[in-house]
Amino acid sequence: MTALQETALPAYPSPATPAQVTAAGAAWLASAAVYPRSTLSLWESRPADSGVLPCGSVFDVVSVPAFFGRRMLDRLWADGPGSGPVATHRGRMLLFTSAGTAQRLPSLLAWEEWGRTGNTAGGTAKAPVPPVLCHGPGDAVTVPPLSAPAGPAVAGPRWLVAPDVRHPWLPGAEAMLWACLRAARPGPADEPRISIFPPADPGANVYDVSRRR
Repeated sequence: MTALQETALPAYPSPATPAQVTAAGAAWLASAAVYPRSTLSLWESRPADSGVLPCGSVFDVVSVPAFFGRRMLDRLWADGPGSGPVATHRGRMLLFTSAGTAQRLPSLLAWEEWGRTGNTAGGTAKAPVPPVLCHGPGDAVTVPPLSAPAGPAVAGPRWLVAPDVRHPWLPGAEAMLWACLRAARPGPADEPRISIFPPADPGANVYDVSRRR
């Protein structure tokens, strides 16, 4: 069985089938805490509670408005390298990225004049671009519970793509920049999809969300 088959998860689970974190995924999340073992034990005893984890060592987080984040995910999976774990919280989408992304991405966005007054990401976007928040060393983020109850959506953080392996593949600053630019400058519906990324490493742990709808 390939890594893709082992980690197959839908990107946009319905409220009736929320994304669930596996034991291996929980161990990966807990490794970001100051005390991983006690953090994991607490989560296992209270799996319906959300938690708070520091960024900067195991992962960074890129936060964007939810509607824009969905467009980024579509681009990442249709034409790009895919994504790592993804959560939603308070109207924003949290994309888990490789450590160091929060330090590098702002300068890449500034080079593209992202968010400058009167500029729309290269001059071809049809609407002003949304703010992109980068959380790295010194920051902390709220992570969804290990398990979410079935039924109508509830308030609080939720996983869209839940971590399910001990060492998940995480996109970096270049992939995030590419996704932001593509999401802000959508092409015609019939535009052929040409990826600028090489095929994924068959040995990498990535999430196959080709069945997201």
